[in-house]
Amino acid sequence: MRGRHGDVSWMYKRASSKDVDDEYGKEETTIRMPNGLGKDIGNPPWSRSLPHVLVAIISSFLFGYHLGVVNETLESISLDLGFSGSTMAEGLVVSTCLGGAFVGSMFSGWIADGVGRRRAFQLCALPMIIGASMSAITKNLWGMLLGRLFVGTGMGIGPAVAALYVSEVSPAYVRGAYGSSTQIAACLGILVALFVGLPAKDILGWWRICFWVSTIPAAFLALFMEFCAESPHWLFKRGRGAEAEAELERLFGGLHVKYSMAELSKSERGDDADAVKFSELISPRNFGVVFIGSTLFALQQLSGINAVFYFSSTVFKNAGVPSDSGNICVGIANLSGSIIAMILMDKLGRRVLLLGSFLGMAIAMGVQAIAATSFVSSSGALSLSLGGMLLFVLTFSLGAGPVPSLLLSEIFPNRIRAKAMAVCMAVHWVINFFVGLLFLRLLEQLGPLILYTIFGSFCFLAVIYVKRNVMETKGKTLQEIEMALLPQQ
Repeated sequence: MRGRHGDVSWMYKRASSKDVDDEYGKEETTIRMPNGLGKDIGNPPWSRSLPHVLVAIISSFLFGYHLGVVNETLESISLDLGFSGSTMAEGLVVSTCLGGAFVGSMFSGWIADGVGRRRAFQLCALPMIIGASMSAITKNLWGMLLGRLFVGTGMGIGPAVAALYVSEVSPAYVRGAYGSSTQIAACLGILVALFVGLPAKDILGWWRICFWVSTIPAAFLALFMEFCAESPHWLFKRGRGAEAEAELERLFGGLHVKYSMAELSKSERGDDADAVKFSELISPRNFGVVFIGSTLFALQQLSGINAVFYFSSTVFKNAGVPSDSGNICVGIANLSGSIIAMILMDKLGRRVLLLGSFLGMAIAMGVQAIAATSFVSSSGALSLSLGGMLLFVLTFSLGAGPVPSLLLSEIFPNRIRAKAMAVCMAVHWVINFFVGLLFLRLLEQLGPLILYTIFGSFCFLAVIYVKRNVMETKGKTLQEIEMALLPQQ
């Protein structure tokens, strides 16, 4: 893929508009075309697809909730289950969930392509309900780990399918905003988990209530998804054109069905419903975009962001700051940045937000590293450390948080989109797993100065990588993006 300042252009060529017009005939020109031919019928109403997006992002809310649920409650859980003081056991409570997410993400593409996006959402809700219930009633560490493993499996399926579904049911002109809504939902999930967990230190066994609470939105997801539209892209790829038309009318309105079907035909011609093999993802035709997607997710996690979400209570406690107040500030910063990103996503574009976000994160990590040196007074170190952490979370939520999953769901061809997202999300979860498992131990052994410097270096590396390799996709339909990235035959 070729960005404005980089070159991996050996893989791609732009499709000729003449070739497109010749192949798909004159019926398309009776409505608005990308090259301006025909009658302009305007954009589809955003309100038609909004309810379907709102139901889908319940999965993102659950993702955020289960990321944050052990933050305030981890100390109480360790005391009740008898592993207090063991940083490895505490790390396992976090990272076992991430290990399950890796397994779920590996299968998410095959599930989404096999049974459809709607059924995939319902399947991701099931292990979340089972796992949260197991964690809520367990009497020992092993029961907690098994429950977290089940929850993680659902978490691994949900984000990948949400990114696919939202991009496929959203009009192009609001796809950035709708795509950002998944990050906002995740932020709300983290905030709700923090608020629900506040009484955990004062009320014995309250942490069990925190797990029970998560079963309610999971049940809502499974129920309400039954009334949502299926992805027209998936239906068309499966050869169910009539159903795809019906869902397009439901999502975009009758005036836009003909044009949308013509757009689908452009990118889907020659595809079939057969399973995409893994070897196809690493073939010269697709390797470039899959590699870029995997690298973006790897850099996102190597920035250290989830170490903040998992262990901010521990960091605040060590700094002498009440963890509940600190965590609420972190949640508010995360939510605020995500809302700003949603507003700017379709104005500034994905690439600009990514560059600014990673650069801001690098600066914020630098501030935290300075706070860990002996050149700063204790009061100054406290201010720099907490200010740097909040700046880090804020700048993350402006781009590095919401953009990668949205961008990748846009640049992958529909034939491989679900499975390519699964591979990239698997990379995300593998690195997330090791960050969650090793952060506390590395903080003890290396100290904050070295650890934060390492995280900041990865953020700066991400700036360079995005500048050289990432293209802009705002305002384009998924089919236009796919045609623009059509690989050389």
